[in-house]
Formats: sequence, C-alpha cells, structure tokens
Amino acid sequence: MEGSRSVGAALEQAEKLCAGQGAALTDLRKTVLQLVLESNAPLTAYQLLDRLKETRKSAVPPTIYRALDFLVARGLIHKVERLNAFVPCIDHDHGHHAVQFLICGRCGTVAEIEDDAISTALAKAAQKSGFTPSRAIVEVDGLCASCGSSPGR
Repeated sequence: MEGSRSVGAALEQAEKLCAGQGAALTDLRKTVLQLVLESNAPLTAYQLLDRLKETRKSAVPPTIYRALDFLVARGLIHKVERLNAFVPCIDHDHGHHAVQFLICGRCGTVAEIEDDAISTALAKAAQKSGFTPSRAIVEVDGLCASCGSSPGR
C-alpha cells in the first residue's frame, strides 16, 4: 500500500468495517494492520512480531497471532498459505470466496486478484467429485510482469 495517506484511509475504513461488524479495532490490532499495510512484501507472523516489539516491548507470539486471526476473520488481511505470510486485502467489500494470489518467485511480490470464473470452475469440479469445499485458496507461482520482462529470466 503506497503512501501514508492511503494507509491512513485504509485504517479509517478498517475501523468503520469493524464497528459495522460489532467488533473493536483495538490499538494493537490497528498497529498490526498498519504494519501489514506499510509493507511492500508479505510478512510472516514473526517478522510482524519483531516490528511490533519496536513499540511494544512485551509483545509475544500469542499477541501477534490473536491480532492476525482477528484481521483475517474481518477480511482486512489475507494469509498466503504457501509463504505462511500476510498481505493486506485490496478490497474489503468482496466476499473473499473468489480471491486468488499470484506469487512472483523472483521478487516475492504477491498480487491479489478476484476472478469469479476460477471459483466457479473449482466449485463445479468439486461438485462433480461429490466434494463440498468450505474454502479454496488459489495461489499461483510464476513471475510478475516486471520480473518476466527483465533480463536474466
């Protein structure tokens, strides 16, 4: 997320979303969300914990995991399973059912896309097999446009 203005706007939007859900975006949760929003790359829980300890010396792993669980449950951030890391959600209004991640193997960027056709195709394939998915996480490894067009490929 670029710029302090957009981070500030995202934090305001997050507070409104949480309030609308009857949940509190506490100072700790807000700080963790801000760390994720300000990062240019996915962050693991322990990377977040190290950054959090700069302002909250007493922070311990359960502290960060509870905050992350809350933020994921509210759709404010996503966990990229393959990286075991967290990225901000680009759109708090989507249902989080049709989200896919494109992971660049060279620079490590993660792009979130939302393609309903992919989710529909997965649901149909699962149904044909008699399977009822509770959630589907689609993560695609490859090269982003910048890395794919740069020399040394």
